[in-house]
Amino acid sequence: MYQPALHREDQLDAQHALIVAHPFGLLISTGAQGLLANGLPWLLRPEASPLGGLHGHMARANPQWQNLEGQQVLVVFQGPQTYITPSYYETKKEHGKVVPTWNYVMVQVRGTARLRDDAAWLEAQINSLTDKMEAPRSEPWVVKDAPRDFIEMQMRAIVGIEIDITDIQGKWKVSQNRSAPDRLGVAQGLADAPSDEAAMAAIVRAYGNL
Repeated sequence: MYQPALHREDQLDAQHALIVAHPFGLLISTGAQGLLANGLPWLLRPEASPLGGLHGHMARANPQWQNLEGQQVLVVFQGPQTYITPSYYETKKEHGKVVPTWNYVMVQVRGTARLRDDAAWLEAQINSLTDKMEAPRSEPWVVKDAPRDFIEMQMRAIVGIEIDITDIQGKWKVSQNRSAPDRLGVAQGLADAPSDEAAMAAIVRAYGNL
């Protein structure tokens, strides 16, 4: 990933926090026909290695898993992202030498994939993932709410994936190259916009000390 020093985010806590907040990551690997990519929900396992690990699963009918064992793979997690209009910049009024850009937050993870096909691992995975995603609900759904034979049938239709992270890179491109008045203009301009823009406004404020 292209990472100008100004946009690097090397703090592991910040990288992990993005994965937890945006757990739907794009798994990229190679197969007999070339590159393969599928979006999957992932659980972060901070204790799995010094950089953490990922647990996920995919449909057995998905051919991507057939070449995953022992393969170096890439998983891309995308946080808030949005178009930035030059109209937000204070410097537009001063000299007009401004152009549009795109702000975004991203984490890329690399590691060796291992397949997990045992029922105990798969059951722990789907329970943990379900519990995490249902936690905000006032009456969370739990796996055991469904009939046991149905759950066992569903588990036979999936394959588990475990990745110990060997490299993790974060990129927070959030207007750090602009002047303080321009950064403030971006934050204010995005604050009243839809949710992704509002989330980016908060990040611009945090990284611009505004």
